[in-house]
Amino acid sequence: MNIAKRLFQETRRTRAMFFLLADIALVALSMTVAFLLRFEGRIPSQYMEDLWILILIAMAVKIPVFYLQRLYHISWSYVSVRELMSVFKGGFYSSLLLGTALFILKATPKFIGFPRSILFIDFFLTVTLIGGFRAAKRVYLQFVKRFPMEGRRTLIVGAGDAGEQLLRSMLKSGHSDYLPVGFVDDDPAKLSTSIQGIKVLGTRKQIPQLVEAYDIEELLIAIPSASSKVIKETVEIGRKAKVKSMKILPDISKILSGSVGLANVREVRLEDLLGREPVKIDTQEIKSYLKDKTVLVTGAAGSIGSELCRQIAKFQPRKLLMLDHEETGLFKIERELKEKFPGMERIAILGDIRDEGKMERVFTQYKPEVVFHAAAYKHVRMMKEHPDEAVKNNIFGTKVLGETAITAGAEKFILISTDKAVNPVGVMGMSKRAAEMVIQDLNQRGVTRFSAVRFGNVLGSRGSVIPIFREQIKKRGPVTVTDSRMRRYFMMTSEAVLLVLQAGAISEGGEIFVLDMGEPVNILDLAREMIRLSGYEPDTDIPITITGPGEDEKLFEDILTAEEGTEATKYEQIFIARMNAGLSSAELSRHLETLEKLVEQEKDAGEIKEALRGIVGG
Repeated sequence: MNIAKRLFQETRRTRAMFFLLADIALVALSMTVAFLLRFEGRIPSQYMEDLWILILIAMAVKIPVFYLQRLYHISWSYVSVRELMSVFKGGFYSSLLLGTALFILKATPKFIGFPRSILFIDFFLTVTLIGGFRAAKRVYLQFVKRFPMEGRRTLIVGAGDAGEQLLRSMLKSGHSDYLPVGFVDDDPAKLSTSIQGIKVLGTRKQIPQLVEAYDIEELLIAIPSASSKVIKETVEIGRKAKVKSMKILPDISKILSGSVGLANVREVRLEDLLGREPVKIDTQEIKSYLKDKTVLVTGAAGSIGSELCRQIAKFQPRKLLMLDHEETGLFKIERELKEKFPGMERIAILGDIRDEGKMERVFTQYKPEVVFHAAAYKHVRMMKEHPDEAVKNNIFGTKVLGETAITAGAEKFILISTDKAVNPVGVMGMSKRAAEMVIQDLNQRGVTRFSAVRFGNVLGSRGSVIPIFREQIKKRGPVTVTDSRMRRYFMMTSEAVLLVLQAGAISEGGEIFVLDMGEPVNILDLAREMIRLSGYEPDTDIPITITGPGEDEKLFEDILTAEEGTEATKYEQIFIARMNAGLSSAELSRHLETLEKLVEQEKDAGEIKEALRGIVGG
């Protein structure tokens, strides 16, 4: 780091010295030419003898003014109108000072009868020469050299501000990988116009013809405000045109500087094509119940739990407790937050939510006020084979944690639930629905406000279909899909977590919140899309195999039962499920006792599943 800093400082000093020497020469040239112009090419002898004194005075005045205007901090390749305005101001102020100096010296023998018009001519020459020299390299790069001599022939999709900034970045770079050929834009007003000399050649629909006509190799999508539908359409058009490579400029809100360049361009990702409308949250409302509070996150090493920790940390809790029984993942998230939020007190707790003694000690020692319960077993097929573990962890672990939260006087308890809890057919879904029923029952027992948040799959979560497909593609297949009709809801992990935090803010107790998951995605289409994004052709380069759905898998996941329906909240992406009248508290207690005995007696999976069905119905 020190070496890089030293090299940077040396480069800056060298550049400043280069401009300083150039300015000395140009100031001398400007004054000399001013005299030649004033006297039509023949300088009278009385002025010629003292010209060098005047040049030295001009240097003594102008160079410090130029320094104060920061003209020696300008990058030669990236000079802009702002820098040229600094040149103008430097020339103007220095000419005023020079005029003042000569006015003071006018009574001296050497400056008697000095022609004042020299100052005006010198001012215009100084600004022209100094400004022209600083703009010379950019003019050469953009208008003489024009493009890099080599690079992929690129069509930029989007002739707006982002597209223009990308083009400028390409033209400034002397070693760009891109050779900009033209723009496409659906705005009729932009057609046939030119941006930095590059023409808007047509609309997105005309991409196939333009690719063929101009031998396009790269499609660069520069419409960061576009919806995922537009991005997906553009990618499909590019594929039909057989473009070799497609890249995208991400959402401008994700670029911290607000300006864009080639460094921001990346490959098209799955989330670009499956994206949804941006999540709208009220950060102040979330902050009001998390700031200066002790917050406990269970399952902190998992996909949802770790993202909860990252997002909660931004709202300045007094203390963040991270609980998990998986030591490696817990170590990683604790280390990550230590680097990102060094001032926040965070405590990693290695433990199992089923351990009543450990949970009591945690709540007694740290007294968490807000609990996000993300710890759960979630793999459908694994839970089918081990229903006892699903029951012990997902149901009784939730019960232990919830009862301990009541005893400790926690303010809020938010359970992370799933769309598989709706009309559940498998052990995992039934165990999560039972967990929802447990927290609704607990909500009636004390001051702690219990609620649950249901949502579908999150992109890239561990064990979900996307990482599995990615591994299968890496091995060149086959990619296995259970049924060509299977559909699932998907959401970005960060989106889901932000909505969970928002739901927690408006929770009054007893609610089952439902997140707007957008449109369901066909899993076969998802597999094909992932194969294409990896640079292969589905069923040609990598085969797709239909395996048939398992016993505990549904073709379609629902967020609600047909009878439930929803109530709107003040946030358009969060709803409250109108739950059916379930078991009474006494009935639920009896069923749970029966289920607990079956697990303790190590009964077979069939009996445990039947007992689960007795709790959740179906």
